[in-house]
Amino acid sequence: MSLILHIDTATETAGIYLALEGVMIAAAVNQQQHDHAKWIHPAIELLMKESGFGLPGLKAIAVTAGPGSYTGLRVGMATAKGLCYALSIPLITESTLKVMAAAVIRQPSNSSTPPPTLYCPIIDARRMEVFAAVYNEQLDERMTPCALILSENSFKQELDSSVISFFGSGAGKWQSICHHPNASFVEVVSAGPAFASLSYSRYEENLFTPLAYAEPVYLKEFYTHPK
Repeated sequence: MSLILHIDTATETAGIYLALEGVMIAAAVNQQQHDHAKWIHPAIELLMKESGFGLPGLKAIAVTAGPGSYTGLRVGMATAKGLCYALSIPLITESTLKVMAAAVIRQPSNSSTPPPTLYCPIIDARRMEVFAAVYNEQLDERMTPCALILSENSFKQELDSSVISFFGSGAGKWQSICHHPNASFVEVVSAGPAFASLSYSRYEENLFTPLAYAEPVYLKEFYTHPK
């Protein structure tokens, strides 16, 4: 029985999700970014208690490794690694951007516009700076995760050839300067089920991250165009 606890503190809204065989069965969220550190441990304890499972029943811990908030990433990674060491269970890490893309691909669309062929999660950094990547429906990277300074020409090459769905905390600032007809904008409803599915695939394939080398992915340098 693969019971996996998921930790996502990379963005403004933190989430912890409990999944059984890749299906989310319980969740808790925190909307106050500055409270993630003091919220997470009591939230995990309460989630496990209310779900009827104990920490010793966990088979792995999954965490979003970034990019995202520096403080949030450190909180999530430290919590995940601490639990893995204490329980002697493996660690699964996943890209924050990939989890967001998987969530949007899974959710039904109510748009009357043509269906997207590519998906672009955007995480707000500061000013016009964002973290972004582009994926196809199979979650193959079409633009490598990068730190980007937005301009009117951002994503031009991809937009000229594909309909792209943009979403995430940084999508609003991009929408304010984007006038390309192939751009659409949606909301991420819930990342939990997609995160659970992705981590279960890694668990089944024994794709674990060595605890000693697990670190957040910060993507510190920003560029006008991705390298």
